[in-house]
This record gives sequence, structure tokens and C-alpha cells, in this order.
Amino acid sequence: PVLRAHSIALTVEFADPKGNSLPAKLLNELAAAVTAMGDDPAARVIVLRSAGQSTFCAGASFDEFTAVATPEAGQEFFSGFSRVILAMIRAPKFVLTRVQGRAAGGAIGLIAASDYSFAVRSAQAKLSELQVGIGPFVVGVVIERKLGLAPFMHLGVHADWHDAEWCERHGLYSMLCDDAAALDAAVEAHAARLAASNPEAMREMKRIFWAGTEDWGERMSARAAMSGRMVLSDFTREALARFRAR
Repeated sequence: PVLRAHSIALTVEFADPKGNSLPAKLLNELAAAVTAMGDDPAARVIVLRSAGQSTFCAGASFDEFTAVATPEAGQEFFSGFSRVILAMIRAPKFVLTRVQGRAAGGAIGLIAASDYSFAVRSAQAKLSELQVGIGPFVVGVVIERKLGLAPFMHLGVHADWHDAEWCERHGLYSMLCDDAAALDAAVEAHAARLAASNPEAMREMKRIFWAGTEDWGERMSARAAMSGRMVLSDFTREALARFRAR
């Protein structure tokens, strides 16, 4: 990821040529970057964003997903999302996420782990895991916490695109913006306002927001193992082949 320091915030930007998807190496780098920003005494606000103008994030790297050969490798791969989510919710600073386009699969977990998110009105979102033969097991922990059980169930079962208005209505997106220029202006304005706020107050608010998540590391590890086993099943391999053939 690319790190940028400004007077108002520290920004981490990730990129991948395949729809800003997230291979394991990038997931680990993102987790490390967010953790380092959280530990930086000079940082007041963390902004998470991706490169480009269209897709925010296509979710897990499809190439790595299909290359998993053992349950242990599968668990390790899916654990990458849990590391980023834990880094985001445990950082003692607000994490703002900029969503400039479509978000799928694991990307929904990253947005849900934000303390505040901004999205353009064209930023559709979907949990696509069921389409490839698994379920949103790891990211479901934070999605259910942020949106509530019923919206999480709807996203998981109706594994298709949902418009940005639906996402805002159910709490995935905090604010909608008409275009990229308005999106950047909103992120900058809110980051500046928060950077001028009391760091101790924000730290305590963050602790309250995510109270009760102390066991999430263990819970998401168990779910990653579930995904790691399932990705090796004949049903999932066949579903992956059909998905790739589209």
C-alpha cells in the first residue's frame, strides 16, 4: 500500500490491477500499515482508500483463492481479512474509508470495520461468497456487528448487487456523495474537523464503539478455518470453475 502523510490525516491507499482485489501480501501490508498509524502519536485520523476511479475493491484475490491447496493454507489466506479488520477496530484513532466504486466480498468487511465511511452514489456492494461456493464467514463477524443480523442475512443470502442507498440506509455507508470530487471534499473536510478534535475523546469513543470485540481474533480464526476447509470441497471447486468461466 501507499502511505501518505498530511497535516490532517494519515492515508493508506491500496491497489491491484485486478479490480483492487486483495492478495494475502497486500492484506498483511494493510494490517501492518493501519497498526503503525494507530501507534503513531502524530496521527489524528486514518483514511483508507483504493486507487483508481471505478472499483473500490473486488474482494479476495481470485487467483490466490483458487490456488489454495490445503486447509492450513486456506485458513491463512482468509485470516488476512481478519488481521486488517482487527487492526482497524483496535487502532485508537477513527478510521475513515473512501469508497469510490463497487465493493464486493471481503471489501464489505473492511468498510464495515470503518468508524465512518463515504461513498459515491454509484458504489454498489455485494457479498459474493455464496456465488463461489463458500460463505461470508470471516467478514460476517464485523458486518453483522455494524449492520445488524437482518441486513447481514439479506446480504449473505441475496448475493447480488445492492445500491448505495440500501447500503446507507442499513449503516454500511455513513455518507453518500454525488461524485468523486464531492467524495474527496467530504473526506477532507471531515478528516480536518476530526483532526482538530480531542484525541483522548476520540480514543475513548473508539473503545466504546468496539467494546465486546475482545474475542474476535479467536472467532475469526475459527471462521477462517471453516472457509479454508470449504474451499477445497468438490462443490466449491465446481462453483469456482463456473464463476471463472463467466
